[in-house]
Amino acid sequence: MENHILARAKEWAQNTYFDQADRQEIQDLLDKGESMSQELTERFYRDLEFGTGGLRSPMGMGQNRMNKYNVRRASQAMANTVKKYFNEENCVAISYDSRHNSKFFAKECAGVFAANGMKAYIFDELTPTPMLSFAVRYYKAKAGVMITASHNPPIYNGFKAFWADGAQVTPPTDKEVIDNYNTLTDWSHVKHMDFEEGVKKGLISWTGDAVNEAFFKVIEDKVVLKTSMIKDEGSKLSVVYTSLHGSGLQPCTRIMNRIGFKNFNIVEEQASFDGSFPTVKSPNPEDPKAMAMAIEKMKKLNADVVYGTDPDGDRLGVVVNHKNEAVIINGNQIGLLMIYYVFKTRTELKNLPKKPLVIKSIVTSPLQDVIVESFGGTVMSTLTGFKWMCDLIRKLEMANSDYEFVFASEESFGYMPQNESRDKDGVSAMVLMSEIALHYKLQGKTLIDALAEIYEQFGFALESLISLDYEGQAGADKINRIMEAFRNYPEKQFTGEAIIMTEDYKSGESVNLQTGAKTKIDLPSSNVLSFTLASGSKFFLRPSGTEPKIKFYTMVRETTGSLKEKEINADKKINLIEARIKEICEKA
Repeated sequence: MENHILARAKEWAQNTYFDQADRQEIQDLLDKGESMSQELTERFYRDLEFGTGGLRSPMGMGQNRMNKYNVRRASQAMANTVKKYFNEENCVAISYDSRHNSKFFAKECAGVFAANGMKAYIFDELTPTPMLSFAVRYYKAKAGVMITASHNPPIYNGFKAFWADGAQVTPPTDKEVIDNYNTLTDWSHVKHMDFEEGVKKGLISWTGDAVNEAFFKVIEDKVVLKTSMIKDEGSKLSVVYTSLHGSGLQPCTRIMNRIGFKNFNIVEEQASFDGSFPTVKSPNPEDPKAMAMAIEKMKKLNADVVYGTDPDGDRLGVVVNHKNEAVIINGNQIGLLMIYYVFKTRTELKNLPKKPLVIKSIVTSPLQDVIVESFGGTVMSTLTGFKWMCDLIRKLEMANSDYEFVFASEESFGYMPQNESRDKDGVSAMVLMSEIALHYKLQGKTLIDALAEIYEQFGFALESLISLDYEGQAGADKINRIMEAFRNYPEKQFTGEAIIMTEDYKSGESVNLQTGAKTKIDLPSSNVLSFTLASGSKFFLRPSGTEPKIKFYTMVRETTGSLKEKEINADKKINLIEARIKEICEKA
């Protein structure tokens, strides 16, 4: 193995396709010898994997790193796949976030598509993922690329691949892109044109503002439900917003002011477009620490609500000022608030479709089902990730289904209130959440009061997430051992409760441990497991497809006792389950 890695590293250092400085970076590591062998191993033990969503890795030279060469290779793989499926004149949309090298990598993408005779529309400023998805549809493009690594550490960047419907590539197309990427081992087969040459030849164009305007118009027409309420009363809602140094700043500020939420206060210290994310450890609105500066400003201004978006503007975090206390609400709770408000309001406005459809991931709160079904709607669950939710939308459209899309969400702070963008959308979600917050404020209530009303009406649900990080090759091996430990779990009980059912989404089979009955799971194969306990509690585990971590999702429902008693009992159950999960992981 070591000889193989050294051979790959030496080949890189000597290959004149790579720029001299980029070859020298590897040569310097080789010259340092044994002390840097681990670094060489991480860079060359494998090719950078083009996964089902694209690339994501630390930046640097080497086969297992994000660099302009692997970006070019991925773009060529996309171009080859597009050419197979579409014979007419093709175009592609490209955007990027605030990460180091994002704009540079985006221009490298454009150069590859241009060299393949495909018109490349590239945003003239950093722009959130949902707006890239929208742009694919707006330009009737055959593909799209978003340069982002979401909320990963600053050293990371990535390449997120979209197809002609504006959604991320899904089977069988994703497999073809991956295969094309893997077979591109001869760098001379990767076409590339200088960016400025592409502009001069008319093969590369900056987007301009028309596509942005079209996106904002969709929000006004399809997300906002009570236009006059916001226009007349919007300034009564005091909002604090942080973009966490990312791409959400301009579109979020623009649309919020445009529709009437003019009491919109920015956390200036986090408004700079800075890929080092200097004010946070992790630019992730799921992390309470990332929201600390915004919460502080909320207290200072006595504002009603705090919002945070991640670097590529597709996730939305929410903190509520409830009785002068900052209350962080989780992704499931945000989704419940949105779904209840949308269904209730559209019922009152008499514009709810005849067959309303909500789509969620399998690890998102089942309380959504209870709410949606109470309004006569249907919930369909997919594997984790908006690529699968949007793939379901595409399949239903192709089948001329009479279901009408209303909403999609997943617990990891992702929401899609309109489907002209085919990915989670922090910009649209912020607008909808603000309308909800204003609606309740005009009644003298906060979003926490609104949640309590939902729990009283539909029952109490509590969900939690454990995310365990394991870096590098050793980490990948550890994650595999953890999955196998649970896949071969020898006991019939978990935390003293009988295990009623296990579901293995990799083998596509669920097993009822009480009867022995086996049932096929009608979803694509994925390395996900779930356990259902006698009380109805359930937990899932899955390795992340884009990050070096494994995630555990626990779901508990309580239906007896007061709301306070339900909360206490649910919390006890989750703590027991999580303690046992961590114990098994430590031993694996």
